[in-house]
Amino acid sequence: MYSEDELLFRNFQQLKSYKLDDEKSSTTTSREQQKTETSVEKCFDRFEELQSSHPRLTQFFRLEHQYYLDAMLRRLPSNYECLDSSRPWCVYWILQAAQLLSFNFDDKTLDRVVQFLSKCRAPTGGFGGGPGQFAHLAPTYAAVNSLCIIGTKNAYRAIDRPTLVQFLFSVRQPDGSFRLHVDGETDVRGAYCAISCAKLLNLPELVMKELFTGTGDWIAKCQTYEGGFGGAPELEAHGGYTFCGIAGLALLNEAHKCNKKALLHWTLLRQMSYEGGFQGRTNKLVDGCYSFWVGATIPITQATLSGGDKEMEHTLFDVEALQEYILICCQKQNGGLIDKPGKPQDLYHTCYTLSGVSIAQHSESASCPQVLGDTINELLPTHPLFNIPPKSVAAAISHFNNSNDTDFASPSDSTCRGVSEQDS
Repeated sequence: MYSEDELLFRNFQQLKSYKLDDEKSSTTTSREQQKTETSVEKCFDRFEELQSSHPRLTQFFRLEHQYYLDAMLRRLPSNYECLDSSRPWCVYWILQAAQLLSFNFDDKTLDRVVQFLSKCRAPTGGFGGGPGQFAHLAPTYAAVNSLCIIGTKNAYRAIDRPTLVQFLFSVRQPDGSFRLHVDGETDVRGAYCAISCAKLLNLPELVMKELFTGTGDWIAKCQTYEGGFGGAPELEAHGGYTFCGIAGLALLNEAHKCNKKALLHWTLLRQMSYEGGFQGRTNKLVDGCYSFWVGATIPITQATLSGGDKEMEHTLFDVEALQEYILICCQKQNGGLIDKPGKPQDLYHTCYTLSGVSIAQHSESASCPQVLGDTINELLPTHPLFNIPPKSVAAAISHFNNSNDTDFASPSDSTCRGVSEQDS
């Protein structure tokens, strides 16, 4: 017997009626979709055949994923050389995934991580993609998140707030948008990364006001006729940019500046009827990483629609189907998670597939998580706006609140003058 609240695997034979019907008009897009559905169908069929005799099929391969993350933190393989300018990202993906799995690295290892990230800090403020590299908002976001996850005094000390604020002002544009680096491209990722770092570091209210004047209006201009957000005004709606858009607005308490109902409608349409996972754009393929980018956007949008003053009664996406897709189709038996069947495991998809599952399990109630399959599958919660543990968010904000008096003497201090210099 099972309770009414217990999540169950779907009927895979009935699900086949949801597969794409190209109506005898084959296109490149329809052929790619059918190919993906075939690979997912094989996973579903194998699960059905072996479920009763192989109980681990209903489980996350928790230990294997932990071994994979531990090995990757200690030494990245040679195929990660192409991510030399994204090394703080690799650290963040590993630390966040490990937290979700309740896996803690030893203190000596975390101290070495802090030392490495300190070497990535640029003299001009912010963090680069590796030691000696130019400051960039994306690895700055990853480094700040990583150091807040570690949450030790040394980790917090590795974040030089005054110079980081100078860097934020140096990439701020007169219209409130942000370049990803000095003289770099402008898109909504930059705005979100800047806002997220500023909120985690609990910058004083006057600094926040000066730094983000006009930012909410600029982000709102990135919303498209479809309802999602593009990377910049007039660009196509995309799941990753959409998360950055609504999360940035929510952190600024300016979500009212976008069309939230249109956003929710577009986002809900991204869940695939057959696969159960999310796609990132209209007419694109399912991808495990959008389990978080789109999966987190939905409860964020629901919360802004309800005013955020009460616990959500019901998550509007199918949390059962999403967990099913990740559990059955996105795990490697030797550890790590993937985009879709047939792809190799990587740190990026390991982090964001698990983050999406955490959102699905905890978006309605942290005390009564909605867990599909074995009880071992329950992950720790993640903060939907920052994608680090809620306890890490609270600890960082509290720590830096105590530092405001010493770091920022007044809003006219040299740390804040960069905005007037940049805008002149």
